[in-house]
Formats: sequence, C-alpha cells, structure tokens
Amino acid sequence: QVQLVESGGGLVQPGGSLRLSCEASGFTFWQYAMKWYRQAPGKERELIGRITTTNRMTIYLDSVKGRFTISRDNAKNTVYLQMNDLKPEDTAEYYCNVDLITTTYWGQGTQVTVSP
Repeated sequence: QVQLVESGGGLVQPGGSLRLSCEASGFTFWQYAMKWYRQAPGKERELIGRITTTNRMTIYLDSVKGRFTISRDNAKNTVYLQMNDLKPEDTAEYYCNVDLITTTYWGQGTQVTVSP
C-alpha cells in the first residue's frame, strides 16, 4: 500500500536549518509530483510547494520563499524540504503529500519547533 514517511523534524533555534525527508513507497514515485504542507496549532493546513516529475520546484507560500526549497531523489523514492533561516512562525507539523489518480495520500507528519 501507499506509504509516506516524513522525518527530520525537531527543535531548532531561530536562524537555523533543517532538512525534512519524505520516503515514499507503494507507488511509482518518479511518475508523480510531490507536495509539502504544514499546519500550525490552531491554523489550517497550508501548501508550501510542490516538485514535478522533472524536478521543477514551485514554492507557493510567500512567507517561506527564498528560505525553503524542495528537491527529490527518485533513486531513493524520497522528497526533501530544505528549510533555512527558520523563524518561530515556521513552527508547525510538516506533511508530504501525493495525489494519485483517485486518492490523495498524506504522511504522518514531522514536528518542527523553532524556538530560542
């Protein structure tokens, strides 16, 4: 079955960096675009960005443009979210996502906390 497993979250100081990973299984990874979302406490889940099958990355969330990038390694069935210059407002649960033909799948999430 389809599985998405995020990792790499944790506690980081403002200005620090983290790289999140999302390892996929159960589908032909290289054939699908992948997305990253986040959800802060008390807020709606928001789309950070996506990466296409041809490695074209788009960041949709204005507050992270210039700080976050998305990449993928099809040999490892893994998509990454590189987060630099982290701010307290980046504190959230981070999720990867894939839209297959009829179903959308989510990982379990990984928590990122940005605090002094």
